[in-house]
Amino acid sequence: MITLKSPREIEMMAKSGAVLAGVHKGLRKMIKPGLDTWEIEEFANKYITEHGATPSEKGFDGYKFATCVSINDEVAHGIPRKGLLLKEGDVLKVDMTVNKDGFESDSCWTYKVGKMSAEDEKLMQVCHDALYRGIDQAVIGNRLGDIGFACQDYIENQNHMGDVRELIGHGIQPTMHEKPNVPAYGEKGQGLRLKEGMTITIEPMVNLGTWEITDRYDKKDDWTYYVSADGTNSAQYEHTIAITKDGPKILTSQDDDIDEKYKLNF
Repeated sequence: MITLKSPREIEMMAKSGAVLAGVHKGLRKMIKPGLDTWEIEEFANKYITEHGATPSEKGFDGYKFATCVSINDEVAHGIPRKGLLLKEGDVLKVDMTVNKDGFESDSCWTYKVGKMSAEDEKLMQVCHDALYRGIDQAVIGNRLGDIGFACQDYIENQNHMGDVRELIGHGIQPTMHEKPNVPAYGEKGQGLRLKEGMTITIEPMVNLGTWEITDRYDKKDDWTYYVSADGTNSAQYEHTIAITKDGPKILTSQDDDIDEKYKLNF
């Protein structure tokens, strides 16, 4: 079932999203070579709880952490690992979900660690731009396929990178994962029609090489996560979006300038 949110509910989700965005803003100042990924987990936990919220991922399906931390060819669902130090040139993804007063928000961001290769800089930029091309299609009357096509066309046809298929965006609220599925690939004019009050995540994941991914098992932590099938680096950007009569509104915005036209005023 897909629930349509009232303006008040969307406003409450934006307050949750502001907490989540605050974590990402704080991480910008922290990320550097030599940082232990466990410090990312500790910072996120502390920031979220000090702002009257809870990390939704902790305890979900047995997951133990507030954050997912994925590096280089790790596409998604990597865990923060004590003793794993960031290296110069790493492509770092940090994904998390926050609940504040019963309202969910979800966002992933990619960070460069120190100096990065031109190839990886472009990877990050293409993924970031694909996200915003998808957001621009999140308007009343469009279909889910319009969002997916905008992402996929830019990633694959215009930039010749791999648009991950197996992992996709989703509806959000009242829980972190709701209907509908929101792929970052698709065909124009196909799929569910978008309505005012829908809240979704858009989250393209882009590999430098193939779009295919595979599992990797970490025996030490007894954890399985996803990596690119060909070992190339991967980026991910994700925002929580509300579909409103005034266009798409980003509920996890962390940049007032870039997001000015997408900001929800509350």
